[in-house]
Amino acid sequence: MFYQVLKYVLLGPLLRLVFRPRIEGLEHVPEEGAAIIAGNHLSFADHFVMPAIVPRRVTFLAKAEYFTGPGLKGRLTAAFFRGVGQIPVDRSGGRASRAAISSGLAVLRKGRVLGIYPEGTRSHDGRLYKGRTGVASMAIRAGVPVVPCAMIGTFEAQPTGRRLPRIMRITIRFGAPLDFSRYAGMADDRIALRAVTDEIMYAILTLSGQEYVDMYAGEAKAAAQERARAKGRRGQGGGDGGPPA
Repeated sequence: MFYQVLKYVLLGPLLRLVFRPRIEGLEHVPEEGAAIIAGNHLSFADHFVMPAIVPRRVTFLAKAEYFTGPGLKGRLTAAFFRGVGQIPVDRSGGRASRAAISSGLAVLRKGRVLGIYPEGTRSHDGRLYKGRTGVASMAIRAGVPVVPCAMIGTFEAQPTGRRLPRIMRITIRFGAPLDFSRYAGMADDRIALRAVTDEIMYAILTLSGQEYVDMYAGEAKAAAQERARAKGRRGQGGGDGGPPA
């Protein structure tokens, strides 16, 4: 009930007013049956804008940090994300990754639409990064189509660190569903998983027109932060261990 009220009465109309989304290819989202919508991830707003315009309910795998914040704000945030049907996932890899895949498969087995960002985290610079193979594992195991989706303009509207979005028009573009039935039974084959993931990322790239970077977004973000810290140290005269010039 909360999801419906939020989508059609509260948040949905507000998002349409703020972003005035131009929607392309919505007919590619299946009207029934399980499917995965795999998109690029440029902004916190992505979690809400795309589900607001898809007629069917979209369940996202969301990072666990959204559900574990401290204090009243943390509890309200967690309640909100649970209310809109998002599932917390631990992104630390290994056993946590397998648990995330199991959570996604549970959604698909119920015949629902699962939303996922193969990059694993938001792009810090607006570029498209290498996809993680969890989306491929779920697509192969569940035998469901993957609908590529491109969010265009949300990075400019609300980049990382900006609390309130700019009022501007964005585009949400869906591509034709991708069929990976030819990989049936190969969900544990690393080469197959990488091939499927790369095909999905290429479809997203074609829709979005972003610059592609062949490394994981989390690693690129960490490297950028380290460069910024190093630049700060040099600015303080400690870059080479000697006195400032």
